[in-house]
Amino acid sequence: MGKNVENIVADTFLDIAKGLETGDFGNRPKIALTGMGSEHGEDNAMAAAVAAAESGIDVYYIGSLKHEAVTTVEVKDDEEGHKKMEDMVNNGEVDGAVTMHFPFPIGVSTVGRVVTPACGKEMFLATTTGTSSADRIEGMIKNAIYGIIAAKSCGINNPSLGILNVDGARQCEMALRELADGGYDINFAESSRADGGIVMRGNDVLLGTPDIMVCDSLTGNILVKMMSAYTSGGSFEAVGYGYGPGIGKDYDKLVGIISRASGAPLITNAIKYMAQVVKGGIIKIAKDEFAKAEAAGLSKILDARKAESAQTSANTEEVEAPPSEVVTEQIAGIEIMDLENAVSALWKEKIYAESGMGCTGPIVLVSKANIDKAKEVLSNLKFI
Repeated sequence: MGKNVENIVADTFLDIAKGLETGDFGNRPKIALTGMGSEHGEDNAMAAAVAAAESGIDVYYIGSLKHEAVTTVEVKDDEEGHKKMEDMVNNGEVDGAVTMHFPFPIGVSTVGRVVTPACGKEMFLATTTGTSSADRIEGMIKNAIYGIIAAKSCGINNPSLGILNVDGARQCEMALRELADGGYDINFAESSRADGGIVMRGNDVLLGTPDIMVCDSLTGNILVKMMSAYTSGGSFEAVGYGYGPGIGKDYDKLVGIISRASGAPLITNAIKYMAQVVKGGIIKIAKDEFAKAEAAGLSKILDARKAESAQTSANTEEVEAPPSEVVTEQIAGIEIMDLENAVSALWKEKIYAESGMGCTGPIVLVSKANIDKAKEVLSNLKFI
């Protein structure tokens, strides 16, 4: 009995000491880390686990190494380690996990977190792995909501949001503005470039102009790798927080992703990121944000976009160009995949137009006399 009391007292003083060191006297998040499979070996992963534990997190290291600062769950190989990690997450033995690969279902993708090189600003990349939707534009629209959820769970109550200038950016913008008009609160960022706008350039990636950068997962995956490993030539991901937690509607598992090339500093941050979203209540925030988005018409917007896309594909009739004229006026904001259809739509209205590429992306060129009418036609057809 006396020995048990001594142990309790010792543990209590240890918790107090850790609280004084970290400033955290509340519940310590329990985060599992799978250590096998790294290109830098288990020692690299264990170093990260120890560093995260010293910051006030209960780390469960799944692998073959041991350290007094963490709880080791011994497994014989990578495959057994992932099975054990899934069991621990599903059974509630841990609040979340960090691992090097995970088969998320369609509809779930991860929100990465990087430190931008120009100003050292943190930025969320929505998203970096997984597939939010089989439809590219729908996926990016959902990614925007996923990014907002991740940012809010990290304590950013009104995060700014920009859309990377990739295929689908303009359609994504129109959908998000419609969602905002329906009552969903989105704080749109302005590009740092002189012409501004919600569509972000490469400069904005380096500067970290928005809190959340929306893109498709494949582009986000490339960005997170580059932003994490540009100091090492690509072999060692040293900067940032990794590929982030998987987020999706009604998805209640907290699994965060890192790369096999991730170094100990990044893995430490990835564990801290997961602990932060646990303490921030990401599951509840996700539920609330999806409810708000649905109330603002998310499903209707997505369904309408699919219907418009199908109609556009059906209306691919050949249209003869009207007599040519000098075209000096530019209309921007059109998707590259829609560019020729936009030109055909203007020809159908007897407006001569040509396609082109401006410094910010695809453009339609028309005469000065037709600029206003052309914009009206393209706006009514939702090309812009």
